[in-house]
Amino acid sequence: MQPFSYQKIGQVDNAVALVTPEVEAAYLAGGTSLIDLMKLNVQTPSELVDINPLPLTKIEMQGNGVRIGAMARNSDVAYHALIQERYPVLSEALLSGASPQLRNMATVGGNLLQRTRCYYFRDPAFPCNKRVPGSGCPAIDGYNRIHAIFGGSDRCIATHPSDMAVAMIALDAVVQTRGPKGERSIPLVDFHLLPGDTPETETILQHGELIVGVDLPGSTFAKRSHYLKVRDRASYAFAMTSVAAALDIQNGIIRSARIALGGVGTKPWRAYEAEKALLNQPANQATFQAAAIAAIAKAKPQKYNGFKVELTKRTIVKALATVGGMA
Repeated sequence: MQPFSYQKIGQVDNAVALVTPEVEAAYLAGGTSLIDLMKLNVQTPSELVDINPLPLTKIEMQGNGVRIGAMARNSDVAYHALIQERYPVLSEALLSGASPQLRNMATVGGNLLQRTRCYYFRDPAFPCNKRVPGSGCPAIDGYNRIHAIFGGSDRCIATHPSDMAVAMIALDAVVQTRGPKGERSIPLVDFHLLPGDTPETETILQHGELIVGVDLPGSTFAKRSHYLKVRDRASYAFAMTSVAAALDIQNGIIRSARIALGGVGTKPWRAYEAEKALLNQPANQATFQAAAIAAIAKAKPQKYNGFKVELTKRTIVKALATVGGMA
């Protein structure tokens, strides 16, 4: 780990003002991802600004939706009555991630910004375009079992690791930020960037811009939702594939649908094709199968992860069948 300076800040504007002019400065929240990467010398900030004292931990009604403060801990969100009642897919996604100890520390804002678990990214002995732009992507010709089948480029095929972000995209979440140019509201579906030619740029945040909260709008489908995660072991493992599914079913007909995928995309992946296949169709097995086929139609598997195509299709069908059977 490289040497760094440390400051603790209790006001949002002061934190932004401190980090913005320092190119190598970084915010420290739960630290469950950043500290690991610092130990590996993958990230080497010269200054850490501890934002744990910021008053951004509330989970409360706002209009007909819910606002979650960026410093709310994952455990608190997962077990909050408003979330469990109105957005069960989010509670399930959070409880499927990490371990209880990590969930007790990890924050909502930090969860959205966590970095990929690609082994090549996390090992400085290998080249990686995310760490050193232009150095290459050994995953493309290497062992790529855990890598993306959606959204990759010839520069990067690393998956985004967050379960929470997948559920939030299915809920049409909006990220609230404050930065050097003021406040912004960013639809979460637009927050993460595809790697393209610049995989080192992972979100649309400016340097110093701070996530202050996430808004979950009220909807006709959020209550009828489910998160299904498939992984190598039953706990404390990242998704091989996952599905956040939400349906508004009226008289047996699907009137609104949201499908998002995890473990298979270079960003949390919204399956628009699957949603179109579900709209105004009967909520039955044939419809769910058609939606799953539509979802995987544009998949581009690599040498070692072709199994993810069929696995994702089956996971979509099972998640939709679960949601379709909810009272």
